[in-house]
Amino acid sequence: MSAFAVLGFAWQLSRSREFQLLGQSVARVEGARKTVALTIDDGPTAAHTEQVLAILRQYGVRATFFVIGSELERNLDGGRAIVRDGHELGNHTYSHRRMLGSSLTFIKDELETTDRLIRAVGYQGPIYFRPAYGKRFILLPYYLRMTHRTSVLWDIEPESYPDIAGSRERIVQHVLDHVRPGSIILLHVMYDSRAASRAALPDIIKGLQSRGYELVTISSLLAR
Repeated sequence: MSAFAVLGFAWQLSRSREFQLLGQSVARVEGARKTVALTIDDGPTAAHTEQVLAILRQYGVRATFFVIGSELERNLDGGRAIVRDGHELGNHTYSHRRMLGSSLTFIKDELETTDRLIRAVGYQGPIYFRPAYGKRFILLPYYLRMTHRTSVLWDIEPESYPDIAGSRERIVQHVLDHVRPGSIILLHVMYDSRAASRAALPDIIKGLQSRGYELVTISSLLAR
């Protein structure tokens, strides 16, 4: 096998949602009936956290927020507000850097620092992990297994498609067209550039609820 083929295989493996070399990972939960998990990546930000929480409050939905440690450190009040509303906090690394070639020391610092910040805002539940850009290869999965962490990925990601990401209507339709029992939905709604995703959030929730789906946290989905 050529060096290019090896590198290509390694790249595909690092971004696979279905396979992880070491430790536990989940992209969808089989047998969960009409239950799905809504997950929100990045932030919290001062600009949009409360707006997002207000939408979830309006529809009685609990979500899992995979927060970036450095963002949480700058917006501790936003983290506290997420916890007060009964949502789940997950670890999305401290710097949101890809960790394919990172040292074990760097990986440890990224995860443990973010865990400490999550606990500092009062969250007491299980802390699930989501790798930045979904990328993980050898050392990161090794550390996840060593520290008994579960990688939570996703099976629905409308914003990953350029022809969908800028349209509220297309984001909503993509989610409704692809949802299955046990799906894990990934959205980014914390930045100014994600106005279409924020606008889509109420319609996604209403659309799923009208089809009989219950939206829950990752913990609740895994328990079912």
